[in-house]
Amino acid sequence: MPKVVLLDRDGVINFDSPDYILTPEQWRPIPGSLEAIARLTQAGIRLAIASNQSALGRGMLDQPTFDAIHARMLLCIEEAGGRIDHVGYCPHGPDEGCACRKPRPGLLLNALQALHCPPEEALMIGDSLRDVQAADAAGVPAWLVRSGYGDADAILEKSRRLMPQIPAFADLAAATDALLEEHRCS
Repeated sequence: MPKVVLLDRDGVINFDSPDYILTPEQWRPIPGSLEAIARLTQAGIRLAIASNQSALGRGMLDQPTFDAIHARMLLCIEEAGGRIDHVGYCPHGPDEGCACRKPRPGLLLNALQALHCPPEEALMIGDSLRDVQAADAAGVPAWLVRSGYGDADAILEKSRRLMPQIPAFADLAAATDALLEEHRCS
């Protein structure tokens, strides 16, 4: 059982949009995701969010609005019985060359350091090739969910070039079912 599960936000916890999530009202949880987080919390797993959020750096929303989106998300998670132990996000654009923007491992490594967890005792659950690349660069196993925005089959094919045995699930609820069942039986 991993000690820490690292979660991408958009496409894993909430519905993603090609136009970004720019208001608290646009933040809508994927059915079953909040309950999945609650089940992971109840299983004693610590949870962290590691999410690229370039809309901030692009000036598409301001910090107070972004903070309100996260406050809504965290409240919904808490109301469902879950807890997020660390929230990390990269506000930079893809051309800024920062160390934190996925596919670079900075966000994941910062979360692991904050939660005092070695990479091999963590699991990244994401919906994009960038999530898998960041996990690979950080030395963290990864799982994919198909609930994100984009061609899930192409994402899985490209991800399997990097991690041939990477499992893919319909959504966070299905991945959580598999994770908890795998460790219940072992």
